[in-house]
Amino acid sequence: MTENNYLKWMTANTPSMYWNDSAVVSEIEEAMANGATGVTTNPFLVNASLRAENTFWKETLPASDGSLKGDEKAEALLKGVTGYLAEKLSPLRKNGFGQGYVCAQTNPSHPGEAEYMIAHAKAYAAWAPNIVIKLPATRAGLKAYEECAALGLNVAATVSFTVPQTLAIGEAFQRGASRARANGIQSGLGIAVLMAGRLDDYLRDVMLDTKASCGEDDIICSGIACLKRSYEIFCERGYECVLMPAAGRGPYHVTELAGAKMIMSITPKSASQLLNVTKLEERIHVPVDAHTLKRLQTMPEFVKAYEPRGLTVDEFISYGATNRTLTQFAEAGWKPLLSL
Repeated sequence: MTENNYLKWMTANTPSMYWNDSAVVSEIEEAMANGATGVTTNPFLVNASLRAENTFWKETLPASDGSLKGDEKAEALLKGVTGYLAEKLSPLRKNGFGQGYVCAQTNPSHPGEAEYMIAHAKAYAAWAPNIVIKLPATRAGLKAYEECAALGLNVAATVSFTVPQTLAIGEAFQRGASRARANGIQSGLGIAVLMAGRLDDYLRDVMLDTKASCGEDDIICSGIACLKRSYEIFCERGYECVLMPAAGRGPYHVTELAGAKMIMSITPKSASQLLNVTKLEERIHVPVDAHTLKRLQTMPEFVKAYEPRGLTVDEFISYGATNRTLTQFAEAGWKPLLSL
């Protein structure tokens, strides 16, 4: 088992937290040894774990119901994996905020159907008290997110890439949590994901296609810039919801945010990239270079992501990074579960 000094330092000495972005049990155990206190999953990651650790899951999970077909079969597999992980992490909950949770994502093929997502979120929440239900940051997803928060459920809004989306998530959670408390319900954990690396990937394609006046060194700062701006506004407004950087592509997606009260979703690959980082410092309040921002702002697609009013709620589902990620989650995550 590899000891990760950077992650151990960050989780022990700063407000930053770390959840493992993988459902593979051996990877989770190593992550927990290095300071991870939760697990983020989605259908793609559950599918990857079931295939990578096929023998383990056959021995661990109850025999499958052969009569289950389609979405019911996929949900049963999700329940088996996330339920097992929830039980494994449950003892950590006694340690406080953000400790001992596991994420489970609703069917990504229904991002525009609020009532469908609410019904499935309620079912997922019944699997275990430390399940965090992941919903997309679309108009319908945010409606479902607020309703779930009002019921006291743990919720994370994902498929989110922009400052406007994170702010809409923060506001939705405030409304939902306030409604919960007004009804005598204890509010749950609220998370606002920003998939930094996927935003970078999208803007890189835009840069190349439009021949924009920026380069790769600028592109890899775009997700970081949006996260730092979101964090500044979250702190100013006092949102209870916590940001979750995700989809990291390099060590910079962790090191540039260290010191923030965020729950970082870190893949095993990204964790390994931190093994050679020796400079232990908090950098959340170090601004992105002004010249880099100026070059990025020559791209209208970056401006949409960076400016608090760059997108309306109605435009969230059609933003390029959102649209391509929803498709990938459905095609490469959910559908393979149907044939497993």
